[in-house]
Amino acid sequence: MTQNQAPSPVVTYADAGVDIHEGARAVDAIRQSVRSTYRPEVIGDIGGFGGLFSLAAAKRMDDPVLVSGTDGVGTKLKVAQLLGRHDTVGVDLVAMCANDILATGAEPLFFLDYVAVGKLNSQAMSQIVGGIAEGCRQAGCALIGGEMAEHPGVMDADDYDLSGFCVGLVDRPLMLDPAQVRPGDVLIGLPSSGLHSNGYSLARRVCVEGRSRDQLTAPVDALGGQSVLEALLTPTRMYVRPVRQVLGACPQAVRALAHITGGGITENLNRALNGRVDAVVELGTWEVPPVVDHVCAAAGLGEAEALTTFNMGIGMVLVVDPVRVDEVCAQLSAQGEAFMRIGVVEAGTGAVRYRNEGALLG
Repeated sequence: MTQNQAPSPVVTYADAGVDIHEGARAVDAIRQSVRSTYRPEVIGDIGGFGGLFSLAAAKRMDDPVLVSGTDGVGTKLKVAQLLGRHDTVGVDLVAMCANDILATGAEPLFFLDYVAVGKLNSQAMSQIVGGIAEGCRQAGCALIGGEMAEHPGVMDADDYDLSGFCVGLVDRPLMLDPAQVRPGDVLIGLPSSGLHSNGYSLARRVCVEGRSRDQLTAPVDALGGQSVLEALLTPTRMYVRPVRQVLGACPQAVRALAHITGGGITENLNRALNGRVDAVVELGTWEVPPVVDHVCAAAGLGEAEALTTFNMGIGMVLVVDPVRVDEVCAQLSAQGEAFMRIGVVEAGTGAVRYRNEGALLG
């Protein structure tokens, strides 16, 4: 420094847009929500450098296999931000991951989240993580860690993004395997709650963009009195408990599972097949949720395109041994779970085919 040069100003982390004190308040705000998800296997508490989880239960398995999955919520977050409601997208986050690993027959054990925000707000963070905790409670898995990252200058102050990571466990002899699917197997569909977390770039384009807040928050008769934003924000259904109950009560009755996400029935049910069979889906055997019908109509989608875009009302498909269909259905009924027989498996090449075309969207 020369004799006449002024000293450089001090620039703190807060000056750069990161408030570590608000971060500490956010951790305090989410502490009880996180603890509410704990299972007996959780070791320690929130705030460590790593989440700890005992795998002692795996000793009772013949061949324990860890199953992992990661996902996000996508542009559905923009709907939450428009409505100013942040307590449901966390359920979506967990469901997208937990339902995926469920497709192997695995029990979800623990979950970690990553939340990136433009400007940290402890109250909003409490809502977001509270939703993640609710999703973990629904899935029966523990929220054992996560990260809250503040990104000033990279994201708008009110913007945020979510991603998650789930780990489960399954005994290899009980693992679901598309290789076991054979002609004659029956397709049992479990209903979705709406769009779940897929197709929102299209849904927002045709139902949200260019409309005023008054239009988006007004009740719509076709949506059962919900507004467009409320209907679009309906959280993803969690299928872990009812399906795990069936797998436990009816061992080896279910040959494979398909979680219907992005790409719809057409691009997900085939993942539960092998190259010697086709899934033949009977359209018209279930009802399309009003919000899905509303979005398809607004986009002018034909049936074939809709089936490769949205779940169309089916969130999970069980491929079931035909001899044991009644047994599986009885277990679902005992839990109060709605279900539909939506088709059968036939000899083929691993494709999804449809019958009664034209019956889905009426």
